[in-house]
Amino acid sequence: MDKAQQDALKKAAGIEAAKLIENGMIAGLGTGSTVRFLVDELGRRVKEEGLQFTGVTTSRRTQEQAEGYGIKIVDIDDVDHIDITIDGADEVDKNFNGIKGGGAALLWEKIVATNSNKIVWIVDESKVVDTIGKFPLPVEVIPFGAGHVIKKFEAKGYKPTLRLDADGKPVRTDENNYVVDLHLERIDHPQELAEDLITTVGVVEHGLFLNMVDKVIVGDPDGPRVLLNPNK
Repeated sequence: MDKAQQDALKKAAGIEAAKLIENGMIAGLGTGSTVRFLVDELGRRVKEEGLQFTGVTTSRRTQEQAEGYGIKIVDIDDVDHIDITIDGADEVDKNFNGIKGGGAALLWEKIVATNSNKIVWIVDESKVVDTIGKFPLPVEVIPFGAGHVIKKFEAKGYKPTLRLDADGKPVRTDENNYVVDLHLERIDHPQELAEDLITTVGVVEHGLFLNMVDKVIVGDPDGPRVLLNPNK
């Protein structure tokens, strides 16, 4: 699949998901290439349909895009709940376990998600897999002692790499932390891995989002299809 085809599927999923936002809602807005299409469509609805809702964003770049359309964005601590959060995912499997954080926003994404009544992911068909792990698993770590955390991960066979930007400098999250990507190829026991990662001193959060999502909207060549999590 070339990028143009992939973008078309992402856009279709984003437009479909935008229908879920209703007047008066408090909506979590995720981060990433698919979410950009969602926000574009929400911006159109605000302008053309008079849609009014309040957004909570998972990154500063989503906030800037949304505010550019006149969408009201507030801090997560200024709301007592979030009705629905729509976000992307880097991988999602048949058990509705996912990997997120390719855009280095995993910490904010998980905070928003865990405070949401309903979670919806929008992906193109390439993100739907049998077993997660082919996509490198992001782990957010504080800069102090990051080298020691990486050594611990190496000793466990997690094949970690510090994520670098185009200038060869460590990528910084919106909380000014580093991202370490684990090249695992497949994750057969995600719950155990999640527990091991989050109890490692220096780790702030990991990109395993396990059985959290209620619905996945998949951009498909035949039109968007919806996967419902039977456990939710």
